[in-house]
Amino acid sequence: MATKQNIEAGLEFVPRFDDNGLMPAIAQDVQTGQILMVAYMNRQALDLTIETGYATYYSRSRQQLWKKGRESGHVQKVEQILVDCDQDCLVLKVHVDAGQCHVGYQSCFYRALRKGSSKNLELIAEKVYDPKQAYKENTSDKF
Repeated sequence: MATKQNIEAGLEFVPRFDDNGLMPAIAQDVQTGQILMVAYMNRQALDLTIETGYATYYSRSRQQLWKKGRESGHVQKVEQILVDCDQDCLVLKVHVDAGQCHVGYQSCFYRALRKGSSKNLELIAEKVYDPKQAYKENTSDKF
């Protein structure tokens, strides 16, 4: 078992998954710095990501592995994996070729809380692709 000191200051990768066997993974465009999405990885998804160089996540809603771009073609080529101090969260610096959000935006963060409001959102981006063309089936459960 890794000690707190080794996890925080050591150079051995000891990923710490939560009680459900998951850890958050934030995808960031390596060229622009834009946050693209947040998803989760289990051990198998992390291992496949490291092995293949392409982002693979674990879909909590579908309870299965999910290779980003498998259906849409919008893959994430992983350039670097950053590990936080507790080794329980990752940032994947990725190269992307098209929009990354299942509803057609470059980023899943296409809305912002309207300044001065606690309830209203405003669009801060425009769609970059048509999800009906990218997904051949219902996209409501894709993320």
